Amino acid sequence: MKRLLILFLLMCSGQVLLAQNIKKLQIDDLVRIIDSSKTPLIVNFWASWCTPCIHEIPWFESAVAEYKDKQVKLLLVSLDFKEDYPKNLPAFIKKNNYQSEVVWLNETNADTFCPKIDPSWDGAIPVSLFINKTTNYRSFFNRQVTAPQVKIEIEKMTKP
Repeated sequence: MKRLLILFLLMCSGQVLLAQNIKKLQIDDLVRIIDSSKTPLIVNFWASWCTPCIHEIPWFESAVAEYKDKQVKLLLVSLDFKEDYPKNLPAFIKKNNYQSEVVWLNETNADTFCPKIDPSWDGAIPVSLFINKTTNYRSFFNRQVTAPQVKIEIEKMTKP
C-alpha cells in the first residue's frame, strides 16, 4: 500500500512538472525552430487574455490530430505578459487541456519581433503561420482562422 501511494505521488508530481515545462524563447530562437522544421508546421501566436485566440486553438489541435498521418506539428507561441510566465500560464494550459507544444515568447517590442515572422504582421493576435519547408509552402494569417480554413491550409501545405 505504501509503495502504491509513493508511486501515485511520483506520477502526480511528474505531471505537474511536465505541465510547467514551458520553454522561454527569444524571437531568434523561434525563427531557428521555424527555419529548421522538417515537417509541416503551424505556428500560432496567442495569449490567455485573447478571446479569439482561445476560440481557435481547439480548431488547430483537432485538425492537427486529424492529419497526424501527414506529420503536421502545431506550436503554440504564447504572448502572455511577463508576470504570467511561468506563474499562471501552466495552469491555463492544463485547464484548457492543450496537447500541443507551448512556448512563451520573451519579447516586448512587437516592432522588432513581428517583422521577423512576417512583414505584414502589425502585432495584433491571433495570427498563424503555416509553413512547409520541403514544399516551400508559406501562408500567414493576420487574423483568427476558422475551423474549415485550418483544414484547407493543412491540405494545401501537405500537398506533394
